[in-house]
Amino acid sequence: MPSDQAIEKSQLLERYGATVERVAPCSIVDENNFVNVARRRAMEYGKDNNDDGRRGYFVDQFENPLNSEAHYRTTGPEILRQTSGKMDVFVHGSGTGGTIAGITRYLKPRVPGLRCFLADPQGSGLANKVNHGVMFSDTEREGTRRRQQVDTLVEGVGLNRLTRNFAHILQPSGRCLLDGAISVSDADAVKMSRWLMANDGLFVGSSAAINCVAALSLARSMGPGHTVVTVLADSGQRHLTKFWNDQKMAALGYSTEPPESLDEFSQLL
Repeated sequence: MPSDQAIEKSQLLERYGATVERVAPCSIVDENNFVNVARRRAMEYGKDNNDDGRRGYFVDQFENPLNSEAHYRTTGPEILRQTSGKMDVFVHGSGTGGTIAGITRYLKPRVPGLRCFLADPQGSGLANKVNHGVMFSDTEREGTRRRQQVDTLVEGVGLNRLTRNFAHILQPSGRCLLDGAISVSDADAVKMSRWLMANDGLFVGSSAAINCVAALSLARSMGPGHTVVTVLADSGQRHLTKFWNDQKMAALGYSTEPPESLDEFSQLL
């Protein structure tokens, strides 16, 4: 696990009995990237104890197509049932790419006129890839980065590479199944999390917050009478020491007071 993730994520795994190795954030091409370290640890596990039958298994959630397939078979049908197919837009972020790819591939052929959008945190290159065909983010310019991976306090979504799961929504012709992407600032993500807690009693994490900011922007652009669907992908319980730590957010210059109105959010479209 990257060492810049909220500590409670690894603490919870440890309570379940796991051994957690926190490693410095770095590029996927580095052998010490957390994905590459996990692959090595899976290969090493049980290697010296072949007689007891123990083996390591590397889930490879970023590249394993079963990730996207699971959402195609389960989450997509669940959304279709719950909405009776009456929706205008689906919007979601991308970490591994499995959720947005699986749901988009399932819903688009079954809901006439449905538009699907990516919600992307600042510093991620995916929004630029969807909107302009090039993987790039201004906040990743040399000398401007706050983190080694993606320049955002949002955890769980945002990348500067294409995963095999995300690539499922990029057609061989070069056409993308997504209709566009919305970049969400850290400031708006923090504000949305506090708005949802104060007004709806929803204690969400950072990736759920950016989904809601993007959903608000799309709803504004379409006007009344439309249905926008997203998923609250994470709980605030996994973000207590960072995203939900008001002192840390204040030190970064972000207000943690619930907005008085949704009009305080940036117009993203």
